[in-house]
Amino acid sequence: MKAAICPQYGPPEVLVIKDIPKPSPKKNEVLVKVVAASLNSGDVRIRGLKVEGFMRFVMRIMLGFSKPRRPVLGTGFSGIVEQVGDEVTQFKVGDEVYGTTGFQQGCHAEYLCIPAHKVITHKPDNASFAEATALPFGGQTAIYFLGKGGIETIQNPQVLIYGATGSVGAAAVQIAKHHGAEVTAVCSSRGQELAQALGADHIIRYDQEDFTKVADRFDIILDAVGKTDKAACKPLLKPEGKFITVEGMDIAAERKEYLELLRQLFEAGTYQAVIDKTYPLDQIVAAHSYVDTGRKKGNVVLEIAS
Repeated sequence: MKAAICPQYGPPEVLVIKDIPKPSPKKNEVLVKVVAASLNSGDVRIRGLKVEGFMRFVMRIMLGFSKPRRPVLGTGFSGIVEQVGDEVTQFKVGDEVYGTTGFQQGCHAEYLCIPAHKVITHKPDNASFAEATALPFGGQTAIYFLGKGGIETIQNPQVLIYGATGSVGAAAVQIAKHHGAEVTAVCSSRGQELAQALGADHIIRYDQEDFTKVADRFDIILDAVGKTDKAACKPLLKPEGKFITVEGMDIAAERKEYLELLRQLFEAGTYQAVIDKTYPLDQIVAAHSYVDTGRKKGNVVLEIAS
């Protein structure tokens, strides 16, 4: 099978397309023919080992010191079940599924195996494979970090999302609205239209105004891109307000129940998949280069199979 291989840490040009053996499912696994896969900031961070200080050392321990221990990157996928292990009862051949593989990675390939009890479920009936692939990374991250901020326990929460049009930010706007929040989105001028379409109540264009000068006070401020800090945001918080950032030691949990919620919201028409660009697998270098610019709106999707 074809796969995008990352043989060493470095720029996008280190990536190559190679033929590698097709995996066989264990008794508790499903074999998925990957139709689409996500390419997100986490993938390019791993490829380039783009972390600083102590976290760089931690990442080397987790991922491999001199090169990626698992050279096939990618954590989000959608596809069709081609084979099931003897113990699998939740899925059958032909099921259309989506999910995430976490640090196991392996999604930037034509096939992958994943235990049936892990983060995999049936994709939304009304979603294309590309749309389904675009749901998990930002969606799960937003659910996790807004949950840390206690959004489910706050009545009519006031929420500010910094970086509201990236993969995580776009998801966070929608998840916050699902919880009845009044949402202020901080984004660039070119992202204003998208933020409005996602349901943001107020827009602050960071390239035209300083978001820290607003008069409003917030229950939750979520830095969805890791480009601001608590010191800058503290004056904007209510007395019991919380500043949450995706940057740091805390890694968002990936859970099957998060996927189930995203599926329900998408099928109900209250959550949309935001896709910026799609690339075929053999353009993996160009895809990584684009994500490296930091200017993507929503998600970048790799087309693996037709």
